Amino acid sequence: MSTTERYWAERPYAGQKALIIGVANERSLAWAIARELHLGGAELAFTFLGEALERRVRPLAESVGATIVEPCNVSDDTQIEALFSKLTEKWGTLDHVIHSVAFANREDLDGRFVDTSREGFRVAMDVSAYSLVALARHAEPMMLNGGSILTLSYYGAEKVVPNYNVMGVAKAALEACVRYLAWDMGPKKIRVNAISAGAVKTLAAAGIRDFRTMLAEAAESTPLKENIHQDDVGRLGGFLCGPGGRHITGSTMYVDSGAHIMG
Repeated sequence: MSTTERYWAERPYAGQKALIIGVANERSLAWAIARELHLGGAELAFTFLGEALERRVRPLAESVGATIVEPCNVSDDTQIEALFSKLTEKWGTLDHVIHSVAFANREDLDGRFVDTSREGFRVAMDVSAYSLVALARHAEPMMLNGGSILTLSYYGAEKVVPNYNVMGVAKAALEACVRYLAWDMGPKKIRVNAISAGAVKTLAAAGIRDFRTMLAEAAESTPLKENIHQDDVGRLGGFLCGPGGRHITGSTMYVDSGAHIMG
């Protein structure tokens, strides 16, 4: 039996429950992490935003045996409260939260960052960064045995990436939220981390102008000379949620073929 086969045979997440927020389709990074947790024995719950996404998310959720598929607009406290009320009723406890939610108005991803509107800045920060705080606050009382909260970031949080604009600022705020939440929740053995993923084709990435060009150029600029796959993010997510990540918190970990080391 190979090391990988032995790992899954042990079902490291058996009996654990994970909330997955932000799946848009089968190419979503959140879906890659969800699959990894499912293979390891975790029971999953999913959220969606609107009917169009529900039609995509529900079949995926059913394919991994999920029975909880609920609407949740992360900028609406009432919907967040309703979601966690349902989780408390159905599960009682929670072990993992996967947060893969970000949004900026399209006009704020074009042109110059300095032209970002006040409302556009507020929306990007609310959906992309504050939502992690709001979800963590509601998850904490359910995480009686500790657990992990994991979010998705990008290198644009640290360096200027053309056309990423206000989203880069929001991701920088998100990574700061990870550190402060890790400090707050550490005494309860709740770990909070971020994965900074390299360029990869997702529904969210399609909103970035000239993304296809960026994707094509990204591979050549990395030490490994290739782009990542969604499964790479899934495996790292599984590691951080599992036994190997039990003393990792407040960190942003890279899976980007080494792109972040380049000048």
